[in-house]
Amino acid sequence: MISTVQPALTSEAVKRPGRWLALGVLVLAVLLVAVDATVLGLATPYISEDLKPSGTQLLWIGDVYSFVIAGLLVSMGSLGDRIGRKRILLGGATAFGVISVLNAYATSAEMMIFARALLGVAGATLMPATLALIRNLFHDPRERSLAVGVWGAAASAGTAVGPVVGGFLLEHFWWGSVFLINLPVMVVLVLVGIRLLPESRNPRPGPWDLPSVLLSLVGMIALVYAVKEAAAHGLAWTALAAGLLGAGALYGFVRRQFALPAPLLDMRLFRGRGFSGAVLADLLTVFGLSGLVFFLSQFLQLVQGRSPFQAGLAELPAAIGAVAAGLVAGRAARRFSVRAVVSGGLAAVGLALGALTLLGERTGYPVLGAALLVVGLGAGFSFTVTADVILAGVPKEQAGAASAVSETAYELGAALGIAVLGSVVTGVYRDFAAPAGTPAEARESLGGAVEAAHALPGGTADALLSSAREAFVHGLSLASGVGAVVLLATAVAAWFMLRGQHLDGRM
Repeated sequence: MISTVQPALTSEAVKRPGRWLALGVLVLAVLLVAVDATVLGLATPYISEDLKPSGTQLLWIGDVYSFVIAGLLVSMGSLGDRIGRKRILLGGATAFGVISVLNAYATSAEMMIFARALLGVAGATLMPATLALIRNLFHDPRERSLAVGVWGAAASAGTAVGPVVGGFLLEHFWWGSVFLINLPVMVVLVLVGIRLLPESRNPRPGPWDLPSVLLSLVGMIALVYAVKEAAAHGLAWTALAAGLLGAGALYGFVRRQFALPAPLLDMRLFRGRGFSGAVLADLLTVFGLSGLVFFLSQFLQLVQGRSPFQAGLAELPAAIGAVAAGLVAGRAARRFSVRAVVSGGLAAVGLALGALTLLGERTGYPVLGAALLVVGLGAGFSFTVTADVILAGVPKEQAGAASAVSETAYELGAALGIAVLGSVVTGVYRDFAAPAGTPAEARESLGGAVEAAHALPGGTADALLSSAREAFVHGLSLASGVGAVVLLATAVAAWFMLRGQHLDGRM
């Protein structure tokens, strides 16, 4: 909550003429992350063909970024509170651009996984810093809601721009070019941000506790790895050991935060029902959506035969819906209620995912586009309002840590969703009835089957592709069904947990 001793600061912040220009710089940082996340999905078939990853390696390429970023977000958000959010944002953006070059020129699946992990380290500095700076730039609740809406709309716009630009590049250049589009955005962000962004930090932060950083990193990565292994191979001893290690490290992290006079993360934030409800809603929403998001581009290209550019255009309705919803979400939450907007948005996403369980190889663009538009609208309403709830419920000195919790929920949900739902798709796919002479790599991924078909006789190749595509679509439909159940259950939970919550921070 904003302290009662700050009316002068509030007035000054509202009148500050440069705050909207500064928001424009923060939007560039959001675009940087959003574009990178979306172009990977489009490039996956080309990466699969060139680097020849196994099915497991392909999933690692997709989710190692989320693993690392989830493990470091809280630490980086807290570091920004201590050394300065502007400093960590600009430093992270520079590193993000440089490491994007390493992604672009990866020559093996192992190198690609390593490059994505490094990108996660840089990415962990960006999103918490942007939200924290918004919290410190906009003290007026209504202005902050609009700023958060613009922030969310920019992320959605990035998901729209990424596939279209990425699709164009993939049709004219090699797959690594999609990562190089980060560079011009990074250059503009850094040069303009140096002049426009104000520096802000916690005036009494305390030391940055390295043991807490290590416990958080080990705990998050080990826990997500355990879920991934259990989903793919069952409860083997490796999954059980990793799960126990992760749970133990996170327990130690929580215990240490309660004992420290200046903790990395103030665990008392979770005592607020609104804060906890918003974080849980974010995590479960992204979990339910991740299977669809990660595999949709492969469906459009490898099953329906669309070009990368056409696949990018086919995904536009989701981004358009999210942009539109993000810009009006704050106003809607004030007119109706926070819980009505969040729960309604999540229920809409759940119903749309339920409709996508009927997805088939010949599903037309109008049906797919309508479902994706509803997904975008629902997610835009929900994510924008929950981000505002989280920011409104904490003192501005803790904005970085609180923002990091929000982003951790998002990235953890993505990592778990890709691990669990991705393993559902992969598991169903691997059981397809393959004709005699089918190479083993055809069962690793649909991209592997497409490549293997090139070396087979016509009739055998057609039979292989038909069976492989049918199995892939069946796995995607099953993952959409699981996502629908998760989203509908989350809508019910949000209705109760966000009861009485308001965007101005009143409970």
